[in-house]
Amino acid sequence: MANARSALQNAPVQAAQPTPTAQVPDYVGKDAKLPTGVKLAYGMPNFAGAAMVIPIAIHMNIFYSDTILVPLGYIAIAVTLARSFDAITDPLMGWISDRTNTRWGRRRPWMFVGAPLAAISFVFLFSPPEALGATSGAVWFTVSFVAYFLFHTVYVIPHYGLGPELTSDYRERSTLFAWMEGFTLGGTMCAAALPGLVLFPLFGERLGFTVFAVLFGSILTLLYFWQCYRIQERPDFYQRRPNPLVPGMRRVMHNRPFRILLATYVVGSISGAIPGLMTPYFVTYVLQVDDPGFWIAIYLLVYFGCGFAALPLWLRAVRRFGKYPMYILSALMGIVVGVALFFQQAGDVWPTFGILVFGGLTFGVRIFLGPSIQADVIDYDELYSGKRREAQFGSLWALMTKFTVIPSAAVPLGIMATLGYEPNVEQTDTMQFTIRAIYGLVPAGTGALSLLIFLWFPINERNHRETLAGIEAHRRGDSVRDPLTGKLLPPPTDRGVDEETGWFLDHFSRREQLRYCRVGAGRLVWGAAGYAALSAALAGLFGRLIYADLGDLTESPGLLTVFEVLFFGLSVTGLLYHAIRVHAARRLARQPVPLEVVRSHLALTEQLRQ
Repeated sequence: MANARSALQNAPVQAAQPTPTAQVPDYVGKDAKLPTGVKLAYGMPNFAGAAMVIPIAIHMNIFYSDTILVPLGYIAIAVTLARSFDAITDPLMGWISDRTNTRWGRRRPWMFVGAPLAAISFVFLFSPPEALGATSGAVWFTVSFVAYFLFHTVYVIPHYGLGPELTSDYRERSTLFAWMEGFTLGGTMCAAALPGLVLFPLFGERLGFTVFAVLFGSILTLLYFWQCYRIQERPDFYQRRPNPLVPGMRRVMHNRPFRILLATYVVGSISGAIPGLMTPYFVTYVLQVDDPGFWIAIYLLVYFGCGFAALPLWLRAVRRFGKYPMYILSALMGIVVGVALFFQQAGDVWPTFGILVFGGLTFGVRIFLGPSIQADVIDYDELYSGKRREAQFGSLWALMTKFTVIPSAAVPLGIMATLGYEPNVEQTDTMQFTIRAIYGLVPAGTGALSLLIFLWFPINERNHRETLAGIEAHRRGDSVRDPLTGKLLPPPTDRGVDEETGWFLDHFSRREQLRYCRVGAGRLVWGAAGYAALSAALAGLFGRLIYADLGDLTESPGLLTVFEVLFFGLSVTGLLYHAIRVHAARRLARQPVPLEVVRSHLALTEQLRQ
């Protein structure tokens, strides 16, 4: 084993140096309950963050299409481009956050910097100059939208990485995230009511959006500054040796409970942006109310208000019956809501009101159960890896769900543009049917498929306690039984292969490692380079297609261009991923790992995978 250590003495992962002055937070180690002040400080920033999401999800597209007069096709292209870029930066930010080691921790410095920059970008997004035309408006929208989501990633990935670190208690996590999502719903309700009921009547639409952006951008910055001051990070987490990016992502996907949970949310995210995106079009052109802005505000307020009011009841039910059955119940209720919305017609103002009351009651539980269940999955990962990788799990989660949500954020607009949508006129029967189907049936269908996947999720309160006990046993150097499979699991530091070597070898798949044992590292270099070249070629191809489709910006691009931008983003992501693997393969060619070490690692990973 000494040979393996010597071969990789300059491996990419370097040990973090402990911070001598680091202090353990006073709320760690005494009991499972978090102080109320910590829960408030962790959750309150979501008030402003959620409030800023509402105008982006609800008002932004119709504001730029019907007020700034940017064609829907360009809005769809810009949204796809921004979200593709955002999905690329998420895993990178998670990896950076997990590797950060400062006297202030690994999460707080990024939140301190990212929040104010996101606030500034948000103000620009909702303050376009009046002189902008269609083309210049599209450029303004694209630049400010991309900048906002970039800086949003900088602060939100560390924020969600911090949550699972604050407590390991199965039930207390539900409480912590329920507090956080309570503030989310509070900010959402405020943002739903404020523009249509207060700001627009007082200032008009343009100035009203500017006032909103300045107000909530300032609140976001102040609340994140307070969180960074109030919450201390645990040095026993951020002083640990981090893991490399690509092997970390590979090992995350070896976690079966995470794969099930991720698939659940990925399928659900296919329609994730549709409710916010399509609500203005549904209210304006299907229900055909006289004052769409007023009724949009009322509907959003009642939907999120009912979700907020139901939070304590759902939290009590989760404590009583468990996370698993309550998630299933709320998902079933959500499917019913989607089907009911599809059947609404012009004038069905109050039936829609009643449906949204029922839908709001189902909404609150799912938003806090998601991060709570994910935190339990991260504990199960620590049982195998010995690492705390909250941000890397969160970033991979964000990467997958954001790429799948891109179609729902852009494809409906592309479909409407292709079918001849014209702003500020009465829509045809075909267009109204299209809006109703997208708004109701698509979320119901993806919700049903997502629920079927979740039925396989295996973690409950009992085996989670066994997982935590197993982590403590590993720290003592003892082997334990996997609470889900019953397999004997030795400590991560005593598995027959040097831990740093094992992480390095996981840059490569099992097939690639077997090939290395047969023919050496040369094939690995060429193989990784080939994948990188293919990704680069695809990125170039889709880039050329996008450029040709956009032309001279005189015509609105269609649905095909939206998919070209999506595949361009996926190709760039693949290029970055395989470029890292090329570097690792060249390193392996220069500093070979003994074949017996590779074979031992293969046997170990196969045992753990089974």
